[in-house]
Amino acid sequence: MTATALDIDTLRTNGQRLWQSLMDLAAIGATPKGGVCRLALSELDRQGRDRVVQWAREAGLTVTVDRIGNVFMRRAGRNNALPPVMTGSHIDTQPTGGKFDGNYGVLAGLEVVRTLNDHGIQTEAPIEVAFWTNEEGSRFVPVMMGSGVFAGAFSLEHAYAAKDAEGISVREALEAIGYLGDEAPGAHPIGSYFEVHIEQGPVLEDAGVTIGVVEGVLGIRWFDCTVTGMEAHAGPTPMGLRRDALQVATQLMQEVVASALRHGPHGRGTVGMVRVHPNSRNVIPGQVQFSIDLRNASDALVDQQVAEVFALAERLQAQTGLSIRIEPVSSYAAQPFDAGCIDAVRRAAQALGHSHMPAISGAGHDAIYAARLAPAGMVFIPCKDGISHNEIEDADPAHVTAGADVLLRVMLERAGLAR
Repeated sequence: MTATALDIDTLRTNGQRLWQSLMDLAAIGATPKGGVCRLALSELDRQGRDRVVQWAREAGLTVTVDRIGNVFMRRAGRNNALPPVMTGSHIDTQPTGGKFDGNYGVLAGLEVVRTLNDHGIQTEAPIEVAFWTNEEGSRFVPVMMGSGVFAGAFSLEHAYAAKDAEGISVREALEAIGYLGDEAPGAHPIGSYFEVHIEQGPVLEDAGVTIGVVEGVLGIRWFDCTVTGMEAHAGPTPMGLRRDALQVATQLMQEVVASALRHGPHGRGTVGMVRVHPNSRNVIPGQVQFSIDLRNASDALVDQQVAEVFALAERLQAQTGLSIRIEPVSSYAAQPFDAGCIDAVRRAAQALGHSHMPAISGAGHDAIYAARLAPAGMVFIPCKDGISHNEIEDADPAHVTAGADVLLRVMLERAGLAR
């Protein structure tokens, strides 16, 4: 069967089938509270991988596994010399994860393939659905491990050496579950890449919008800060003679938030972890350690936030005489997506009649590393109350279908109809 232009305009995915696939996969590692615990390269991850690979083969896809365990499921095109149009995400979860984070992107891609099969549509370029190893980083670090190795962000040897809390290495875990493949990571070509995902935040739901047209991913800078003063008795020590580490630390904590507010709309500033020593009710704190998380849509903006926090630290150290040490922990560059891919998502949402708005991702995704190798874009749908990385994570079935329909349309546009 050869699809006509009219067929393409009216083509839709099977939302009920997609939803059932999500629920079936979520049964593997299901938690009592309705979530999923399927840690990377665990026995439950093996079961999840086997299930998705089974579905792929039933849909006529060929399956390739690389040496870091990334899985590529390929639907042939008329011209298989062309690089594939790829979609995907991950199926590993947080220890108290939900049914949709990552899993939706993989199964929406599989639903695109099933829909093309249903209508006998052949594409010019091949289509591939990927799931990447250890995106979450819950069992092994670094996060986004499989796509990072694939893109050359770090070496295969570095990833293999990572160990979990029980001393099991990534390589050992891959061998144990049977997903230590033969293909060299990065040898697999990508023509373009699209990833559909729940937003993992509250913006779309708050705006009442169905589709987020993702323009990029925030740059991230993480630091650990230590402010050192002197413990003393809370009663006998006058206010003017104190070396109170907490009072100085709180000024820096406020600047983390203030700098993000000054550099909106995408500035983020978070202090998520604080340790106070000696942490006693009637002792002036002598040392405070806290985390700093700064994010923004461009590296220039997030680096400006960093500069402002460091400048205040220097001033406070000079004014108070307390020691302030700020040490870098990790840094991730901001990743803008391809203008053509962004436009394709926007046009698809509009053509399908879905409300849409520009979006920015505050969380990391495998699309970050894919974007280093090929034109890439992302599609967001709302999640209930903006909650993710939580067993109560939820999404509206209508939104799940809408995101898959947008994905279908952009992948067809990129892969083209067989001539």
